[in-house]
Amino acid sequence: MSASDEAGRKKEAMSVVVGYVPTPEGETALRAALRAARDLATGLVVVNVESTRKPRPEHTPDYLQTLTGVLEGSGVSHVLLHPTGDFDASEEILKAAQDHGARLVVLGIRHRTPVGKLFLGSTSQRVLLEASCPVLAVKAGQA
Repeated sequence: MSASDEAGRKKEAMSVVVGYVPTPEGETALRAALRAARDLATGLVVVNVESTRKPRPEHTPDYLQTLTGVLEGSGVSHVLLHPTGDFDASEEILKAAQDHGARLVVLGIRHRTPVGKLFLGSTSQRVLLEASCPVLAVKAGQA
C-alpha cells in the first residue's frame, strides 16, 4: 500500500479527537469524547497535551497510567498521542484531527479573564476557529 493510500484510509476511518490534560476540564472532555465515540461508533484519538518539558507540579506522575486504564476499560478503540518537546497544544490537536479524519473534536474549557486570554493565548479559541469539523467544548463537571 502506498503512503497516499494509507493516508486516505486513515482519513476514511473517522474518529473523535480530544485534547487531554490531567485537570478537571481534561477529565470532563475525556468522558464526553468517550461518550461521543460510542454514540458515533467510531474510534477515539486522545492528544495528551500535558507538556513533558514543563509539567504542572500539581499533576501526579502516574496520570498516564490512570488515563491508559480508563481508555483500555472503555471498550472504545483508541490511539493515545504524546507530543514531545516544545509544541503548541492547539496545533497538535488540529493536526490530529486532520490526520485521523475527525468527525468531532472535544475540548475541556475553563473561564479565563480577558487579560489571561491576551497574555496566555487560548488553545480552545484557536481550535474552535480553525477545526474543519464540529467542536464540542465542555466545562468541568458537565459531561
